[in-house]
Amino acid sequence: MTKRSGSADLPLHGGRVPHWLRERMTALAAVMAEAIVLEYGRDEFLRRLAHPFWFQSFGAVIGMDWHSSGVTTSVLGALERGLGPRAGELGIHVCGGRGRKSRATPAELVAVGERTGLDGAALARASRLVAKVDSAAVQDGFALYLHGFVVTDDGRWAVIQQGMNGERRQARRYHWLSEGLSSFVDSPHAAVDGPGQGTIVNLADRRAAASRARQLDLLADVGPDGIVGEIARLDAAAGRGPAAKEPEREEPAQPMLPHLAMPAHEEVRAENVVARRLHGALAAAAERGPVDFPDLLLTPGVGARTVLSLAMVAEVVHGAPCRFSDPARFSLAHGGKDRNPFPVPTAVYDRTIAVMKAAVRKARLGEADSLAALRRLDAQARRLKATAGGPSVDAFMAQERARSHEYGGRSVFGWERAPENGDARAVEGS
Repeated sequence: MTKRSGSADLPLHGGRVPHWLRERMTALAAVMAEAIVLEYGRDEFLRRLAHPFWFQSFGAVIGMDWHSSGVTTSVLGALERGLGPRAGELGIHVCGGRGRKSRATPAELVAVGERTGLDGAALARASRLVAKVDSAAVQDGFALYLHGFVVTDDGRWAVIQQGMNGERRQARRYHWLSEGLSSFVDSPHAAVDGPGQGTIVNLADRRAAASRARQLDLLADVGPDGIVGEIARLDAAAGRGPAAKEPEREEPAQPMLPHLAMPAHEEVRAENVVARRLHGALAAAAERGPVDFPDLLLTPGVGARTVLSLAMVAEVVHGAPCRFSDPARFSLAHGGKDRNPFPVPTAVYDRTIAVMKAAVRKARLGEADSLAALRRLDAQARRLKATAGGPSVDAFMAQERARSHEYGGRSVFGWERAPENGDARAVEGS
């Protein structure tokens, strides 16, 4: 994956992740991260985190609300809890968080430096500069409230931070990657996710180098009083004062960036999912499952369905960037806490975690067959997407809701019970 810029709309949503889902998210996020490190290395894991489309898809496949700003907090929290106990072995350290935790990030990085021999002071300085650029140099109407800093024992790092615009009920997520970074104030972002807000002040853009230099020149040449005069002159030129004149021709607008538009509606709709990719995963689960996961298929009620979830997990582990243009599709692996797109199939989720843990454990011992099976599952899904058929997205979700009770379906509303008159219902208070 290459370093690139992008943007996305992230609606602000309230609510908390229930404990039963939080623990599963921690387990699956950690084992998927380890699988990526085993297969592709720590640097590639950082590149994934710096890719906004992949990051959103990762959050969806572990069961977080597929489109909301809460994905950022949940993914970083799950990685911190899951990778923290194994930081010494994996060489990956997840620091920071929301609010007070974000402000404590520099101190955490200094402590990481003391444990690993890295220059903790330099990492702390990088953390502060990243926050300053996105809060001061980029003035886009979003106040930062979350700062996550992921650093490896090699000294490479990725930063994911998020700002909030309360009036618009929207969030913007910023991605940074140390790989190839030569300046904190010259187009440093790997990506910027958030809603388009028209013209913004971005002094970190490479094209703003002349502006940054001229600001320093003005301060040296004319002092603060002179700058006030310059502001008055500019106001007049813009038509805001008595000496207004025809404004000069504006510079060309920033070109359109890759844009991930996360809609305001909570439900997953058919237009949010690339159906041929879903059909490819369904077909791959049917064809490769009996070959690669025979023991899994002996588990009553969850075998074939779990292979489908594994196919989606495998895609997040192995897939190319172009595969993540529809993050909503990955919510079809393990549902969502609010029953969108359907209740979390806890039996399927637990089996997915068990298979992934077993595969990673064997890979650590030099037995790569299980991880290879996941690679084959993903490769088969990609091959079959062009020719495979299957149910519509709406029909697939309706079937999942109807059978949710068979899969241990659960949401914040309780456990699912068998449908009555065609509608699945939750057992209140469970």
